[in-house]
Amino acid sequence: MFLRMFIWVVMLLGGSVLSLWLDWRWAHTLLVSPPFHLVTLVAGVFLLRWVLQVSRHTGRLLARQGREGNIPRMETNRLVTTGVYACMRHPMHWGLLFFPWTVALILGSPFFIAVVAPLEMLFMLALIRFVEEPEAIRKFGVAYREYQQQVPMFSLRLSCLRQLSGQAPAQGASDDSTI
Repeated sequence: MFLRMFIWVVMLLGGSVLSLWLDWRWAHTLLVSPPFHLVTLVAGVFLLRWVLQVSRHTGRLLARQGREGNIPRMETNRLVTTGVYACMRHPMHWGLLFFPWTVALILGSPFFIAVVAPLEMLFMLALIRFVEEPEAIRKFGVAYREYQQQVPMFSLRLSCLRQLSGQAPAQGASDDSTI
């Protein structure tokens, strides 16, 4: 857990410093443009609010349903397959995927927005696919394999997206897009 948090901090701080340095060298006009910063700041604040809301909601679900007995905080020992976890396997990660882009928008760094944040998001997807998924398989075995077959890693269904932040699912939502 500590290693993952360290990687996050390095990604966000390193990406911020690198991006601001590159912006200063090549995108100086946008870097000092008040209208650009106002637009990105407002978008970043709204996105940050959503990311935090999704993290809080999905984290509470895991804390309530994914823990049995006396285990360390932020650990789970039960597979959660209800609520938003019934329509996507990694709802908390779906929200957190947008955190690098949130930081980029708040900083108003064109290079971070256009290059570094998307690369960090791809790196996070790779971590989910090649680290989180195998860990879940080792922890929950056949039950997780069956869950993988029934539920996509991420879903763009409107009812699913509404559940991410704790809103009630849409009645009769028919958008079945999944990732």
